[in-house]
Amino acid sequence: MPAVYSRPERTNRLGTETAYAVSLEASQLKAKGKTIYPFHIGDLNFSTPQVVIDAAKKSLDAGKTGYCPAAGIPELRKALAQRIGGDRGIEYTMENVSVQPGGKPVIGKFLLSVVEDGEEVLYPSPGYPIYESLIDYHGGVPKAYTYIDTGSEFKIDIDQIRSLITPKTKVLIYNNPSNPMGALSSPEEMQALADLCIQHDLWVLSDEPYFDIVYDDAKFEHRSIASLPGMQDRTVILYTFSKNYAMTGWRVGAAIGPKEVIDQITKLNTNMEACTSHFLQHASVECLEKRKQTDQFLFDMLAELKDRRDLLVKLVNEVPGFSCFTPPSTFYLCVKVTKAMDMLGFKNIEDFRRSILAETGVSFCTREHFGEAQSFDTDHYVRFAYSSASQETIKTALTVLKDYMTSKTQ
Repeated sequence: MPAVYSRPERTNRLGTETAYAVSLEASQLKAKGKTIYPFHIGDLNFSTPQVVIDAAKKSLDAGKTGYCPAAGIPELRKALAQRIGGDRGIEYTMENVSVQPGGKPVIGKFLLSVVEDGEEVLYPSPGYPIYESLIDYHGGVPKAYTYIDTGSEFKIDIDQIRSLITPKTKVLIYNNPSNPMGALSSPEEMQALADLCIQHDLWVLSDEPYFDIVYDDAKFEHRSIASLPGMQDRTVILYTFSKNYAMTGWRVGAAIGPKEVIDQITKLNTNMEACTSHFLQHASVECLEKRKQTDQFLFDMLAELKDRRDLLVKLVNEVPGFSCFTPPSTFYLCVKVTKAMDMLGFKNIEDFRRSILAETGVSFCTREHFGEAQSFDTDHYVRFAYSSASQETIKTALTVLKDYMTSKTQ
């Protein structure tokens, strides 16, 4: 008799990163001959710095292919403590660092290390969809907070967060700079969050993959919430090499924070992966230590991303029914499309997205891909990722989109 699979109830609580479903739809249309303009995935069309690639090859040739310590090789832990601490004005040692196979594992391991079943976790919505999924899957109670569109920037709704806190609230997940909003907290906003966390004795997961992807004068005020008084001992930083150095497929990251939490995260490493790939860790050390080359790479990449951002903002605002303002960070543009949906007669934003994709080939994500829609959502937004779209692609795609919307609204 064949085995019958009975799916455990807990798997019903596990969501996914639905942006990949958009990739599938786009690839299916492309296979049929449709020209696709991909703005849906936050990958990068830059090559990893050559010094890092060379270091990986050297590590392979040197036989760095076996097991290594669960917390990571000492050289990388020390380098991360010095770089992350130094850039944020915080003192860390290698004991505060647990190397991970990417940034994403930090989310689940942090929750397993600090949250009991039934305790509440505050998380941003719209936000990275894995937050909501893993909070629920690991037995926590997800409670969403949102952003306010002021017309010139997105601001975290501090009053809403204050109203959500109960005696069961244990954690605040804070993504700054933020995906998908491209928002960056002001010093006042960050301090208000820190004050709430201290007042209510909350742990913080500070998700910082875009920490260095900040433009214009905003970079001079930018800091980590862990650097504020009273916050280092209650904050775990999620760090990844993915975005700064075009290393999304390398899967190397770290959890950085109080030793007692980091030790628990490392224990989970032992039980889950054993360790992060040995040779990739040695290459990552070079990435941090060869600052002349890798800092220049980041400088050049930011210059190109800024040009793409400015071009995309200009052209999006020329499309009937589409509007946005210039984000200070990340490589995402959060675009209001409420009027565009009304013009085309759509009530459902996913139907709108699929129609635009089918008619124009312009592919983007919607608010639905960044956590479940909330009762406080009043307008409709989509996200354009310009990390892998050349300026020429941006010009062509937005011309096609503008022509389509113009033809449908005359």
